[in-house]
Amino acid sequence: MHARDQFPRMPLRYNGGLFPFLHLRTMNSVDFDLIICGGGPVGQSVAGLLAQRGRTAARIALVDMKTPEQAAQDPRTIALSYGSRQILAELGAWDAVEKRATAIEQIHVSRRGHFGRTLLDRKDYQLPALGYVARYGDVNQALVNATAAMGLSFLRPAEVAALAEEEDHVAVSLQDGRVLRATLAIQAEGGLFGEQKQKNVQRDYQQLGLIAHVHADQAIAHRAFERFTDEGPLALLPQDDGYALVWCVRPATGEALLALDDAAFLAALSQAFGQRVGCFTRVSPRLSYPLGLTAGPGQTRRVVAIGNAAQTLHPVAGQGMNLGLRDARVLADVLARDLSPQALQAFERQRGGDRGLTIRLTDLMARVFAGSAQGSPLQTALGLSLGAIDLLPTARDLLAEQMMFGRR
Repeated sequence: MHARDQFPRMPLRYNGGLFPFLHLRTMNSVDFDLIICGGGPVGQSVAGLLAQRGRTAARIALVDMKTPEQAAQDPRTIALSYGSRQILAELGAWDAVEKRATAIEQIHVSRRGHFGRTLLDRKDYQLPALGYVARYGDVNQALVNATAAMGLSFLRPAEVAALAEEEDHVAVSLQDGRVLRATLAIQAEGGLFGEQKQKNVQRDYQQLGLIAHVHADQAIAHRAFERFTDEGPLALLPQDDGYALVWCVRPATGEALLALDDAAFLAALSQAFGQRVGCFTRVSPRLSYPLGLTAGPGQTRRVVAIGNAAQTLHPVAGQGMNLGLRDARVLADVLARDLSPQALQAFERQRGGDRGLTIRLTDLMARVFAGSAQGSPLQTALGLSLGAIDLLPTARDLLAEQMMFGRR
């Protein structure tokens, strides 16, 4: 256990009462420069990057509900862009991630049963890969290992109960009664749609995301597929010796698919996807989760939200984690120069373009299928636009740029 993984609770007598505080300090003292609520990949990244940029590591605290061992067991599949690889490499975490990740060298985007498709190829951009498919637990553990020797202050497992902004500090109350104080706080705790607080933009797509691992008898190595069906996108991401499946459908369809046995489910998947990878032969146990959008201003005077805490997206194009890591990198750049409320305002201005464009693109694609009748003109127009992108190199390059690096 890291030397700073545990902090003593020391009682302070005040007006005859007994209050639990982190240290025997005055009521207005500041324990840390920065407290990060959420120690997942996004939270750890901003902490590590700040330490690398010269901020005193011991003055940066990360609070997380899970121990590193618990987080390492998280089996969720995530798509990492090439830009995210660069951020993880800067932190010294990429080599460990790459050992267990699968490279995406091509991305095939199409609409089932209709004209129009585009193919992105890493050779067109002189890159070793367009992105990578990894497990959340592997990414998190690689960052745990990379940041272990930096001297950051970790509190885990610990749960944040409340944040209170004062004139000159933020007070972070933990469920166990401890109170931490810092100049600024970062909210980096994500969560699924439906579990989060209401934001300015709140949209329920009335879709379920079905996830599983599938095998096919004619799999194409290192090629990912984004296939638009009448109910939503169906993604196959190359992983290990098969594919990570993310299939977005309306709730009634999702419940019916979950009730099928494996053979019937694979037949339905083949009907929806087509024969580009041959026949589907095996499927793992299936899970589902509701899909929606939450987004809004993530900054108050002394608190800023990043990653899923600021915006939870539809999984189309796999941009959620990548957008969060871009948040982390820019926030670290800003706070390395200035640790003040004004710096948080500067961060929000710098991130507005990339966040806004990514949210609009994913929201548009999700709503075209979630809110339109099957075979509607809107769905047809999207299919035609895919064909147009493939014929226009500039449009294809802009799409690839956004998926790999975001708006810069």
